[in-house]
Order: sequence, then structure tokens, then C-alpha cells
Amino acid sequence: MADLEHPRLILHGFLSPDVCKELEFIHKSCSTIGYRQNVFSTTLSHLIATNSPHLILPFIPLREKLKEKVEEFFGCEYELFIEFTGLISWTKGASIGWHSDDNRPYLKQRDYAAVCYLNSYGVDFGGGLFHFQDGEPTTFVPMAGDALIYTADSRNIHSVDEITDGERLTLTLWFSRDKSHDEDSKLISFLTKLPFNYPDTSSNVYLPLPASQNMYWFPPEQSATYQSGFDIRCARLHVLGYQLYSTNASSAREFSDIILEPLRVVRGNDLFDYEFANILHLLQAVQFYDWKAPDLKPSELKTEPAKIVSVSTTQQENIRLLKLQLVKDQHLVETIFPSGNHGEHDWVSFSGAVDLWEAYTSKLWHNMVLRLPNWIANQSIFVDPSAE
Repeated sequence: MADLEHPRLILHGFLSPDVCKELEFIHKSCSTIGYRQNVFSTTLSHLIATNSPHLILPFIPLREKLKEKVEEFFGCEYELFIEFTGLISWTKGASIGWHSDDNRPYLKQRDYAAVCYLNSYGVDFGGGLFHFQDGEPTTFVPMAGDALIYTADSRNIHSVDEITDGERLTLTLWFSRDKSHDEDSKLISFLTKLPFNYPDTSSNVYLPLPASQNMYWFPPEQSATYQSGFDIRCARLHVLGYQLYSTNASSAREFSDIILEPLRVVRGNDLFDYEFANILHLLQAVQFYDWKAPDLKPSELKTEPAKIVSVSTTQQENIRLLKLQLVKDQHLVETIFPSGNHGEHDWVSFSGAVDLWEAYTSKLWHNMVLRLPNWIANQSIFVDPSAE
């Protein structure tokens, strides 16, 4: 029976395991420094701004389903607008005390919240339990695929325990009755400024473009000098066992310029002889491989043999220099982003995954371009069956 004084809804298994993994891939390859200590976020506007607008498509059906569930449960059909959509991860040390989601003046427009968990307590992270101050349940144990929906007001004051290890991943949405805070119209405005050029299918059309360097530097207070801390993109590569190589690296060059230029990836003493456009392109390909690796069978991949060369002494110095500049505090990196168990690496599968990443991205880009005219006409982002 619903708690009328503290209305909230739990949906177990709302997201499928593969949807959770796809959103995890997007977040780990695109996230920036978040809104509080040891928190990282990926917003839809950020995806658009970094030339990855196609990556908002996996969110679209989820946003619609969640909005329908919220409207149905709270009896406000056709009254709500999505105010915010984002992927948020909390790492070791992150926590939040008792609060309601609208307790700051600039967030008064928020009426309802929905949090979908992409990974599981006790498996992928420790700590991070969600507590309500009043009503039932008092504690919610996050498990992959579950969704928690509640009013964003004083009826559902809540807190989150400090993360003790791992990384807690969520898809979070807020809803508002105030149309002026509709996220869709803002996103469509951003999308119309992009130079969509379909049927141009050249790979550089959908290559990601990094944002400003200080959006990726942890901790943020060190981004003015970059004397300590680390670049979160390079940190995620590091915990997966990869390093960077650039023919342009030297002690006299700014590292922030180097990682915007073509890069190669290194693992152990092997250099993968393929040039990625920039750090985000490389990171997306690596995270895509990490997502798909369990299902990749080298014998079934239609790809040329992986071109692997041994790292020379000169190249080793180049690699060391980049790591020194970008992963300054290796202990901090491994505290914030634990490595986990990612299975064995295979260069043939990795090479095939790079091709699959391009096919995946190309398909999403194609669908984005087909849907955009309807979105512009309706000023709403939605799933258009005719564009499938």
C-alpha cells in the first residue's frame, strides 16, 4: 500500500542489464567533473556540446517510460516536463546529508525525481545506501536496473551514505510542472546549431570533440595549475591498463594540446598502430571494447589483423612523459577509479571493437539526423517510429 504522506515508488528491474551497460559506457567515456566532491556527471547538453549528440538517443525511450511512470503514479498525466537528465557517478568519499531535491532556491521548480541504478551495492561499490528520513522504506539498497521515484520536496527528505569503495552509477531525472524549465526545448536549441550533414558518412563527422581541460581535471581546485591530481579521461584508461602515445609529445609542449591531437593506445609493451583523433575518441573506443568484450568472438569479427608493434626505447620515454603529465597521482587515480575485473585483453577483439564502435556510432548519428526535423517541429524530444 502506498505511503500517502511520503509518496515514493520502487520499480525493480526497470532497466535491462544491457541498457545499464550501455549507459555505463556513455558515462565512462564522456563524463566530466560533477557538482560535488568525488562526483562525476554526463548531461545531455554536454553530449551535444562535445559532438556526441547521437549518444542522447539511448536515453530517449527511458525518459519517456520514466515520465509515464511518474505521471501515472502521482496522477498528473500530461502535466510534467523533464527538467534534467543525466548520468551521475559517486566515487570513494562522496556522500550527501539530509536534504530534499528542491531545497535550494534555484531548484524550486523540481516536483519529482527518478533515480535508476546502473550497478549494484555490495558488488560494484560499497556504501552509498539511500535513506529516507520518514516513511517506508527507510533504506533503499541500490541494485542494477532498479528505479526509485519520489516527490522532490520535504515529504521525501533523504540522504546517501558515503561511498567506501567502487563507483556508484545512476541515471537521474527531475520533472517539473513548469514548462519554462523543459529540458527538451533547450536541447533542441543546441542541436539546431550543429552542422548535421547526413548522408555524409565519413568517420570524422561523428568524432567527439573534448570540452575545456578544466572540466576533466580532478580535483577541480588543482585545474588552475595542473600541478597535482589527474585527467579523468586518462585515469579511466589507466585503470583499464592502457596508456597514451603521441608522436608530438615533448617536455616543451602543453599536455592539454597534445591530447586534442591524434593519439595511439599502448598496453604493456604493445602499441596499437591506429591513430585516434583525440583523447575522447580513444576513450570511447576503449570503453566500448570494455562494454562489448565479453560477447566478442575473434573468429566472428570481420576485421583486418590487429596491427601491433613493440614499443621502442624512445617511445617508452614518450609514453612515460605523457603519463607523468596526465596521471600525476597514480594512488589517487586508483582510489577514485578502482580497476575492477575486466577480463583478458585481446588485440584482435579490440581491433574489431574499434570497427564496431564506428558502426554503432554511425547508426546512432543516422537516426539522430532523421529524427531531428520532427523534434524541431514539435519542440519535444521523443521516439519517432517512422525514423526507425
